[in-house]
Amino acid sequence: MNKLKWLVLLLVLGLLAAAWGYRALLQQVNAPLNLSGPVEYTLERGQHVNHLLHYLRANDMIPSRFAPRVLVKIKPELAQVKAGTYEIEPGMSILQLLNMLVAGKEKLFSIQLVEGFRWQDWLMQIQAHPNLDGSGLNNEFVQQLDPQGGSLEGWLMPDTYHFSNGTDARKIVRQAYNRMQDFVQQAWLSGNPDLPYTTAYEALIMASIIEKETGLAEERNRIAAVFVNRLRRGMRLQTDPTVIYGMGESFDGNIRRKDLREATPYNTYVINGLPPTPIAMPSAASVMAAVNPVASDELYFVSRNDGSHVFSTNLADHNKAVRQYQLNQK
Repeated sequence: MNKLKWLVLLLVLGLLAAAWGYRALLQQVNAPLNLSGPVEYTLERGQHVNHLLHYLRANDMIPSRFAPRVLVKIKPELAQVKAGTYEIEPGMSILQLLNMLVAGKEKLFSIQLVEGFRWQDWLMQIQAHPNLDGSGLNNEFVQQLDPQGGSLEGWLMPDTYHFSNGTDARKIVRQAYNRMQDFVQQAWLSGNPDLPYTTAYEALIMASIIEKETGLAEERNRIAAVFVNRLRRGMRLQTDPTVIYGMGESFDGNIRRKDLREATPYNTYVINGLPPTPIAMPSAASVMAAVNPVASDELYFVSRNDGSHVFSTNLADHNKAVRQYQLNQK
């Protein structure tokens, strides 16, 4: 009987010790990691949980690898960490960190693709991003997308795009392309049907011109009206941004008289109607302005040099505004 009592006592003590040990283990794995600011950590393909624990100990984020190793033995599912780049944040515990890597909740990076920029500008920005793989952005990829006009110019929706480290940049471009395609089609179907362009692509071309000419958001639909009125009357658009686009790399910041006379497919001082492709990536607002211009008789506008414009219905008033705001003549 005494022997049985001792066995029961030993069993109880063992259970108490195990419970105390498990409680101590939980305290350690739930304790905040020792770091003062966010730390970016990358687990490469083929690396396992021991690499993470070694990294944490080598950088004094944990006092020992013993507790997390025991935890992984007790809960082997915590060893199923996924490769990727993660952000370890202050206040995070080793248990939270393991759960994050098991779930594959990688750190997200971003790139802001701004309206009014050309595809060439975006391409340089994307390929220079340290967390994107831009090696696949070539002519073959563009041909696979098969954009109308043969170029991605105008066809990508400006926005801030988020992605994990090492993402193939073609994924971002394809997403921006699909979004713009869908938006242009919806805008075209819901816009004013009485317009002097007959396809959604022509509306996109107009939107790119509006984007480059607009300094104030509230003027978009009014600028659109000027261009629509000129097209209806058979007047040339005579807009400098198209000339600049046609000049390409030869543009040095100045437009000269000879540039306005030079016949390029984009020189709207020379050609009739719209240029053959967009000249930039338009915003959603500019697309909507292209298909919903305000009702007006205005045919001209000139910059006040503060982002706003003076609009005129006749050449005499326009020339007066040019003298006042561009030639500084009262």
